[in-house]
Amino acid sequence: MNLFNKKKETSKNDGSEASCLPKIGGQGTGGSVRIKILGSGCAKCHALEKSVRAALEELHLEAAIDDVTDFSQIAAYGVMTTPALVVDNVVVSYGKVLKTEEAKGLIAAVRKKSE
Repeated sequence: MNLFNKKKETSKNDGSEASCLPKIGGQGTGGSVRIKILGSGCAKCHALEKSVRAALEELHLEAAIDDVTDFSQIAAYGVMTTPALVVDNVVVSYGKVLKTEEAKGLIAAVRKKSE
């Protein structure tokens, strides 16, 4: 066992390996949106999801909404207060339940940046 002379291996993430951290900036996918609700699955998380679904309907956007309940995955987004809303891999809100109009504005803003 060679503890003191062992060199650390360094690696560059050249994009060929998947990273557990979210990418910064929008990742537009055409007419669809990627939405994640981060939280434990409590009533507030469900209320946020309901608001987001209504906002998507008003914006005429298709989206698959993923519920992320694993706290290690939530922490990877840098979120410590739930519920949180992630649109196209960008955390746009955390710690509160958004109203439909608020969710609509945030989703539209992220979509505009990603185009």
